[in-house]
Amino acid sequence: MSSGEVKKSGSCFLYYRDDILYRRFDEFFQKILTTNCLKILLWLCFTPISTSAQNVNLPYANKLNPMNVYWGDTHLHTKLSMDAFGFGNKALGPEEAYHFAKGETITTYGGMKVSLIRPLDFLIIADHAINMGVVNGVLERDPELLKYARGKRWLKLLEESIGLENIDAEKSINKFYEAIPDSEGEPLGNNAFQHSVWNKVTSLADEHNIPGQFTALIGYEWTSNFNLHRVVVFKDDAKKAQTIRPLAAYEDYDPEALWRFMDNYEVSTGGEVLAIPHNGNFSGGVMFALEDAKGSPLSTQYAKTRSRWEPLYEVTQIKGDTETHPVNSPNDAFADYETKAWERNSPASVESMRAEGYTDYQNWYDKRRRIQLNFDWMRQYEYARSALKLGLDQQKKLGVNPFKFGLVGGTDSHTSLATADDSNFWGIATRFGPSKSRIKSAGLSGWGMSSAGYTAVWAKENTREEIFNAMKRKEVYATTGPRIIVRIFGGWDYDKQDAFRPDLAHVGYAKGVPMGGDLAAAPRGKAPSFLISAVKDPDGANLDRVQLIKGWRSVGGELQEKIYNVSLSDNRKVDKAGEAEPVGSTVNIKDASYLNSIGDPQLAVVWEDPDFDPSELAFYYVRVLEIPTPRWTAYDAKYFKLKDIPEEVPMITQERAYTSPIWYSPK
Repeated sequence: MSSGEVKKSGSCFLYYRDDILYRRFDEFFQKILTTNCLKILLWLCFTPISTSAQNVNLPYANKLNPMNVYWGDTHLHTKLSMDAFGFGNKALGPEEAYHFAKGETITTYGGMKVSLIRPLDFLIIADHAINMGVVNGVLERDPELLKYARGKRWLKLLEESIGLENIDAEKSINKFYEAIPDSEGEPLGNNAFQHSVWNKVTSLADEHNIPGQFTALIGYEWTSNFNLHRVVVFKDDAKKAQTIRPLAAYEDYDPEALWRFMDNYEVSTGGEVLAIPHNGNFSGGVMFALEDAKGSPLSTQYAKTRSRWEPLYEVTQIKGDTETHPVNSPNDAFADYETKAWERNSPASVESMRAEGYTDYQNWYDKRRRIQLNFDWMRQYEYARSALKLGLDQQKKLGVNPFKFGLVGGTDSHTSLATADDSNFWGIATRFGPSKSRIKSAGLSGWGMSSAGYTAVWAKENTREEIFNAMKRKEVYATTGPRIIVRIFGGWDYDKQDAFRPDLAHVGYAKGVPMGGDLAAAPRGKAPSFLISAVKDPDGANLDRVQLIKGWRSVGGELQEKIYNVSLSDNRKVDKAGEAEPVGSTVNIKDASYLNSIGDPQLAVVWEDPDFDPSELAFYYVRVLEIPTPRWTAYDAKYFKLKDIPEEVPMITQERAYTSPIWYSPK
């Protein structure tokens, strides 16, 4: 079979990439053992560290440290979400989603058999709280729903919509969404119906949760205006989760209402819960606003509350990558990556919300819209890196950082299929799955979709408790899909030889803190050093480089950032300006293939901050870049034998990983 060839099996297709050098871990290691790349095994070896290292008095020393990395999707929708159903997902519910995530074969639309080549370790199904399962209930003629006039009206519209599916798809979807105005207000049904759906969802999660093998965390999505959406994640089992009904945004669009709900849950049940905001790029400059919903400047209490309930931010997914934006980071050569900064909340759409009585963030939005003639003002309040910098400024003013979050990735797929592979991309919704036409359309229905992302968790074992605890302490990181294995530790005493230690992770914990941790009060004459290791996806592309991203607040109050190329593949060196030559590309777009003849399988380094000022607040996180590979659009083009593809359609990608930061404070 030639490189990049697509194999069709029945009504299912799979992309084969036999150019990849390391198809399995055993092949990967065998290759290593016959080269000079033995150091790739550093972090995998867990031999005891020296006595001197063990005696370092730091919070992570002498504890059972998390040595396992677990992969999952923190944001998946099924047919229980109304929009998922409306865009074609009428067959796949939570049950099928769990089977797929575990690597089992399921049957999707058109009778196609699909499966993940590599199963996930955990999954969070996050169907929308608003009208969760209502469409399904109406079609099943649930008497609790059909006793309402709206229920009868919905049944009529839904049946008409389904009848048009194979005749006129556009009319079918329009007919379906005639009911949408109803869904944004009071939900259809009563509390009893809502509880019945939630009970089924949570019980199913318990059934599929197998400690040590697969973790099914209970969750849902709180969906608000200005796209201030949050995935709400529970540490607990169904028994505790069923004591509440998911709070929906129609009850209160203010995120602070959600935090109060979460607090009440913990107080009343003794359980634990957290929230993960996402898609700041769709928020119209509101996700990281410096005022609350009612127009007051952020307070110390607000900062404490937000950082308490929202320890994570979803930095990459199908609707775009939100690490940074060229407007925010003009000197970052890799900033313009899947930046879907569409003006979702245009003045016209905001005025429409106002007409319906929604006035939250009116002062914040209107004041800045009057000042700016374009939408560039929004960007620093939408993207992760700029928000992390804003958090430092607020910390200086309030004493607390409201935007102190770790980074995770999720798909936000509405297909029930938790896949983030370019070679196995099923789109944001069933209607936008593999087809001859999708890459010729822009936006979320076409080539504008990004095949991302996943979350990696460093934990002791694969259980609800350990996965949740890792999320809470931010010892997690995001990737755009590949399973790149990344470590970063920060401290004051790392030696350059630590990067070559066979017990790298033990040394990292003994001498410092992992991703998500804090450094404070630098010892006299010391600058922080960082122990970093990145290992390629064993079934994927080699690595181009490791970058350390630093953000800080200067003594004069300026918010700044700098990118350091701390480790480069192929023996490349940085120039005097700190820049490096491109790694090159082996991508064959026509064949949707590439070769691992460039780049390195592993990069490890100890790096010390040469520009450190102990009086300045700062954060540090790692960005790992793969060598260029075919984007999902290239795989589509090959499989469907497409020609005359618009020039604007990107065919090559450079996948990446983002770690959670390590923060430094002078006090």
